[in-house]
Amino acid sequence: MPILMLMRHAKSDWDAGASDDHSRPLAPRGIRAAQQMGEAVSELGIVPDLVVSSTANRARSTAEVARITGGWSCRLVLDDALYGGSVAETIACAVHHSGDRERIMLVGHQPTWSMTVEFITGEHVAMRTAAIADIELQIDDWSQIARESGTLVALLQPRRIVDQP
Repeated sequence: MPILMLMRHAKSDWDAGASDDHSRPLAPRGIRAAQQMGEAVSELGIVPDLVVSSTANRARSTAEVARITGGWSCRLVLDDALYGGSVAETIACAVHHSGDRERIMLVGHQPTWSMTVEFITGEHVAMRTAAIADIELQIDDWSQIARESGTLVALLQPRRIVDQP
């Protein structure tokens, strides 16, 4: 069964002087959280076969830091559809990039991530910064993703994995 992981970008730095929302970087706390999540995913043995990230600086950086720190060997692909996209666009992105992969991770933004988890699983979750929803899809093919077609297996949050200052 396919597994979809949704990771919200880590804490961004609102005071960094970015020229626009798309350019906002990660805060130091966000970098640490992305590192922790990358390591946690590796330790849990749930490393994705592919990571697809929003093109926003904070999302792309979260994906890169988690992937590198966790030692994931998968590729990172950027997709504009994940920046400001809807639930339908998020699902279409997953289907588009899935291929024959078993586990993919999308890295993006709120409120779309919470809405997507609820659409697929029927469960309302708060996707805090750097959180990862691990969703087992009860389907044979990625193109079959539909309302309540999956089960939330885990919701990982950095503050619950290790304490942050």
